Amino acid sequence: MTQGESLAITGPSGSGKSTLLHLIGTLERPSSGQIEMNQGVGFVFQDHHLLPQYSVWENVLIPTMAFKNRDGDVEKRARELLERVGLSHRLSHRPAELSGGERQRVAVARALINQPSVILCDEPTGNLDHSTADEVSSLLFELHQAEQNILIVVTHNLELASRFGRRFELEAGRCAEV
Repeated sequence: MTQGESLAITGPSGSGKSTLLHLIGTLERPSSGQIEMNQGVGFVFQDHHLLPQYSVWENVLIPTMAFKNRDGDVEKRARELLERVGLSHRLSHRPAELSGGERQRVAVARALINQPSVILCDEPTGNLDHSTADEVSSLLFELHQAEQNILIVVTHNLELASRFGRRFELEAGRCAEV
């Protein structure tokens, strides 16, 4: 895949979608063979995985701690991202004080903070009502277009999957482009 492309991976529960995403993102090791990633990766998880003791602002900045010698102003980028996801007024709030959609928008900003070349999303709208899911998915595509990253999303939502440039389906141990 190249910059600006998007890919959805669908399939029934238990087919290995999340495992494949974790392998691509090097969160898990393959049982055989190897995967090489030479690009930065950002993750958006279904359950957002925000740290409850930290504010929106701090949660977005946490990934920058791994890259102490980064060029640029990460605080400025965090402000810009939080503005783009519509949460500049919630910087000091903790995750428990946010709606599900707001928590997921924080997770999207956090995934983008280090300007990764690849964004991996595991059921990013799975825990959201239909209206909020549409809002978050539209935001993902808007930011994907602006950032020109590679966007790979695992989803059960076929309506969401239909919005992607390419779509693969996992079923019975096989992966095929549809």
